[in-house]
Amino acid sequence: MDPSQLAHATSTSWVVKPTPPDSPRSSTSADGPVCADSHTDHMDVDSTVIPSGTPTGPVRLEDILDGDVDNLGASNGAAVDGDSSDSDAEPTRGRKNPAPQGYCVECEDQPAAVFCEQCTDDYCEVCFHSQHRKGNRKKHTSKALTSSVAQKKAKRSNGKSETEASRTDADDDEGAIASIEEDWKLLGEKPSAKADVGDWFLERSKYIPLRLTLEERKFLRLLEAGLNVSEYTDKIDILTYGSKSKRIVAQIKELCAILSGLVLAADYKVGQELFQDRDFENNADFFQVIFELGRRHKIMNPEKMRTTYGKLVYMLQDSQIPEVKELLQFACVKPVKTVYTTLTELGGLAILQDQLINPATQEILSEGRSRHHVQAEIKMKERAIEQLARKYATSTLKPDMIRQCLYSIGDNHAFLRVNRDPCDKMITYLQQYFKADSEEQGFSLAIRSGRGGARLSHDHSKQYSYVLQSLTLWREIMQDMFQVWTLAEQDLLNEGSMYRLRDTGQGLNRVQAAPKVSRMMHTILHRAQKKVGYWVGSSVIHLGDHNVPNALIFIDKYTQIYRILLPICNCLAQLPELVKKDPGVSKYISSAFGDVDDLTKLILADFFRHAFDGSGADNFFDAGSCIDGRLTSAWNWCSTLEKKKFFPIFLLTGFVGFDGQW
Repeated sequence: MDPSQLAHATSTSWVVKPTPPDSPRSSTSADGPVCADSHTDHMDVDSTVIPSGTPTGPVRLEDILDGDVDNLGASNGAAVDGDSSDSDAEPTRGRKNPAPQGYCVECEDQPAAVFCEQCTDDYCEVCFHSQHRKGNRKKHTSKALTSSVAQKKAKRSNGKSETEASRTDADDDEGAIASIEEDWKLLGEKPSAKADVGDWFLERSKYIPLRLTLEERKFLRLLEAGLNVSEYTDKIDILTYGSKSKRIVAQIKELCAILSGLVLAADYKVGQELFQDRDFENNADFFQVIFELGRRHKIMNPEKMRTTYGKLVYMLQDSQIPEVKELLQFACVKPVKTVYTTLTELGGLAILQDQLINPATQEILSEGRSRHHVQAEIKMKERAIEQLARKYATSTLKPDMIRQCLYSIGDNHAFLRVNRDPCDKMITYLQQYFKADSEEQGFSLAIRSGRGGARLSHDHSKQYSYVLQSLTLWREIMQDMFQVWTLAEQDLLNEGSMYRLRDTGQGLNRVQAAPKVSRMMHTILHRAQKKVGYWVGSSVIHLGDHNVPNALIFIDKYTQIYRILLPICNCLAQLPELVKKDPGVSKYISSAFGDVDDLTKLILADFFRHAFDGSGADNFFDAGSCIDGRLTSAWNWCSTLEKKKFFPIFLLTGFVGFDGQW
């Protein structure tokens, strides 16, 4: 390329041209850029970039050698770094359509909260942090926007007539309302017993599924029986010729026919009504309810339906295809019934803001408490439930429904204890037995690439921070897992989002974009980064690529966190009692490991080193320090536990496997 061509290629503006669906992908998401640690302008790395426009000035060799790449081609009076006085220059910053007024210039769908004085752009908090986390942009100064939408209205209404300004304000109001309706919140910790509950339970209940009744559980068993004998994915997710839509419709109708037969065998009266006309379209409501029961049950109990939930979701995903829905002549999908929607329909939302809801939904633990204390808490909880049931009962909202909603919220607390609390315990162990600024002889967390299967090289301090931030991120994901799961199903069952069947190296998988989960994950990642402050490694979130093909695989990966951490926590918690009760075990530990503290630190040091060393991938490009790779490394450590010196200790404490019951 001659110098004149180089000058033209460098000084032009750029626009993004989407890549065809069959183009190869690396580690990017199908719904756009997923690298949260990028500090470049927003550009889809999976797109083809083509130049457009005219050159703004020549490129000087000294600018390239000095590294002044921000000012290339900006001579002859061209604007540099957003200092242009021309107010019409903003829309030409490499985007086809500028962001709506008052919204983030990066993601374009969230209200702006921060104004960057150097970029002269408005960002939401998540995008500003990801774009200004390192590099030259880290030095940029910013100021908070208290009401960015109102500020944009004031700017746009200057110099306009009252009619034009009012019309603009009305459009902005509609956009703001739509954004609020589609937006979601990340809630903090549950209010303490004496604190004002406020809107915490009101917001939380929007994503808490309603507990199944006894009658619903009967239909759930029928659904599981039908899915167990179904070969839906075996017949649909294959590479073959012919009409796939017809095969999908035939398989869905076959499953509905199986369910109808099972219902007839279980309840003859209900089954007879289904078989009167043998028309699936007229019984659409019945099948929607049946399929919704399975989804609701799985969200509340991730350990259930491990082989059948995937069939169910993929079948419902195919039923949303327009041509399939036209052939099928009825819809299979309905929204999951939650505590919030149930109380909204029955006029009982005031229950969620009553101060009694805190003791009525608390989880009562017996660890470290006397029997008398536990019994007193049980009576207090039952009393609070009955008071709420009597206070808010109406002709439409029955006391039993109020109790069911309260028990559902209590189930959410139990879910958090099993899935989130192991992350808290491991963080406590890390901070108790190890220090970030000093390493103990024999218990260093330092790792080096190529040793022990490690793919990363960290000294003790950096590895300490890397482990802490990984556990913190897992903890934040578990805290909002119901919310993430709800968004995952919305992405999977979205009518306008199609999937592609591709060989990802682990068989044929449905590769589908998941924009809502991706946005939520970046928000959670931002919160975790703010908590730990210093971030080590990559911030890439694999979603919609060959590593994590779709939102279902994403959910399946992160629901396994407690299966990794809980057996380790149980083993370490039982060591002191095991030594006291069994002199033989005490002698074995003292001769092989020293004392209980040394053994505990040995187990933890090995886990913190090799469960977070970037290992576990089948090639050099996967795993590593990305968000998804941290969990892959942890699973790899679990697969090598039987080779560890301390493996007999796990067996002595009742360990049966990372996929067992504890």
